[in-house]
Amino acid sequence: MSDKYRIALSVIRTLQKNGFQAYLAGGCVRDRLLSQSLKRIPKDYDVATDARPAQVIRQFNKTLAIGKAFGVVAVFIKGHQIEVTTFRTEGRYSDGRHPDRVKYAQRDDDIFRRDFTINGLFYDPIRHKLIDLVHGRADLKKKVIRTIGKPKERFSEDKLRMMRAIRFAVELGFSIEPETKNAISPLSTQITKISKERIREELKRILISPRRDVGVKLLDETGLLNQVLPEVVRMKGVKQPIQFHPEGDVYIHTLTVLKHLKNPSFELALATLLHDIGKPDTFMITDRIRFHEHERIGSELAKRLCRRLKLSNAETETICWIISRHLVFKDIDKMRVSTLKRLFSHPAYPLLAELHRVDRLGSDMDLKPYHIAGRLYRKLSKEDLKPPPLINGYDLIALGFKPGPIFSKILKRIEESQLEKEITTKAEALELVRKLFKPPD
Repeated sequence: MSDKYRIALSVIRTLQKNGFQAYLAGGCVRDRLLSQSLKRIPKDYDVATDARPAQVIRQFNKTLAIGKAFGVVAVFIKGHQIEVTTFRTEGRYSDGRHPDRVKYAQRDDDIFRRDFTINGLFYDPIRHKLIDLVHGRADLKKKVIRTIGKPKERFSEDKLRMMRAIRFAVELGFSIEPETKNAISPLSTQITKISKERIREELKRILISPRRDVGVKLLDETGLLNQVLPEVVRMKGVKQPIQFHPEGDVYIHTLTVLKHLKNPSFELALATLLHDIGKPDTFMITDRIRFHEHERIGSELAKRLCRRLKLSNAETETICWIISRHLVFKDIDKMRVSTLKRLFSHPAYPLLAELHRVDRLGSDMDLKPYHIAGRLYRKLSKEDLKPPPLINGYDLIALGFKPGPIFSKILKRIEESQLEKEITTKAEALELVRKLFKPPD
């Protein structure tokens, strides 16, 4: 029994002792029921009650009304936060995400306003009683995602539920009940009413799950992929040279590559999904099918896509760097030492290496360049990869140079010579500067 569960139990006990109904609700009940089969341990415990917010606040020493309009109060005990929500029903969802108004209601009304049957379970941990009015436990056993009530109504209320259905199916290894799945396609264009940040977070959880390839397929089958990531849909039907890609077109290749990832970060998973989005725009047939500079074009497309999804600058830079360099391994044994060291010293290099590995597993299975790079990488220490600079801008000023673009050019050239071990001391670096560059008169 976790500390947070004990705290949630104490909150429920306090509320019940003072005459209120109180239950564990939603995802935490689902995950506790799945804890043995899927080893899903609830991260948070939410409590549903008939106590009004003001009544909840009076029961505990430290609280915060975090969703006053929706009857949500955070209770803080021993460093843990438990959200306590008053039973409610909801009005129209004018913005396609949030109800225009809520009305306090009875327990059963609260259950029937929820999204999916597996999230409509209540549990009384004091009396050890499961409240299941929507056959959620049966759907857990069947491994099925099904809406509570009519799918069209549930998805029309909150458009994000369409992506949540797919995310739950992918995370839990469930299927989507046919009527529920079929209701998504006619409404898929409405997903654009949802904020890009919320779409990004659902997409993130889909892509980092073990069944991420299934998630992308479901997004495609329901029409959501074309709304959220049209660049990926464009890869469908783009042929590739069969000698290098016996698996099929660019889209099939991408799904295959995604499947080979192991516990990826979001940046790696998204870079993998997007690594060939430049191919539709660079397709040509000469002696064979070619995609000239598709990595550069793909990086530019990925940058626009990342901005559209409101990713951070750091995430965007990492993803675009990986995509722009995902072909470098084909020349790994011919690279200058300085080029290798600069590549290896980049913080995202391990992600790039992993993309190359799965890229090859998803095509010609040639892992020789990957293993060569691995041996070279392991041989080099951190100081080999990024030694302290031998000179700096002040040294160049002392030589008579004036600050400006020339500084970057000089210091980069000196760094290359240092990485190649052509020079090892400050004196040698200064001598090389005098030899290659002349200060202005």
